[in-house]
Amino acid sequence: MTGSVTLTLIAVVLWGVVGLLQKVTTNYITADAVLIWDRVGYLCLLPWLLATTSLSNLGSGDLLIGTLAGIANSLGAWFLYASLESGAKASIAVPLTSLYPLLTVLMAMAFLGEKVRPLQWFGIALALIAGILMTLETPAGGRAKDAS
Repeated sequence: MTGSVTLTLIAVVLWGVVGLLQKVTTNYITADAVLIWDRVGYLCLLPWLLATTSLSNLGSGDLLIGTLAGIANSLGAWFLYASLESGAKASIAVPLTSLYPLLTVLMAMAFLGEKVRPLQWFGIALALIAGILMTLETPAGGRAKDAS
């Protein structure tokens, strides 16, 4: 297994744990408080990141893009926490928000001139269908009707 695949699988495991922790915390504290403690977790990593990263070659554009990415990330997290706090099921809300790459694909096409091949469009369609299917729930106190 290559190093990049290993790192990706570690991210999947950690984000799986995060999805559970997000729901558990929003059962006890507000979305605002969860976001604050989430960012405290980021701050715990900051000394290591600063020690292992060179920031001297960054221009003002790099700082602006990085800051905008951080703001978008924080707002996205807050809206997910607010959704969970308002009663969304973690098994639906967390995977549904994980469809964000679909928007990234569209923006990469529009702003970066990237091309999407037919097989990739098929994958995008399947992801959209999966997102729709995940939001469908059985009526309370009932079972899904048989197709017979």
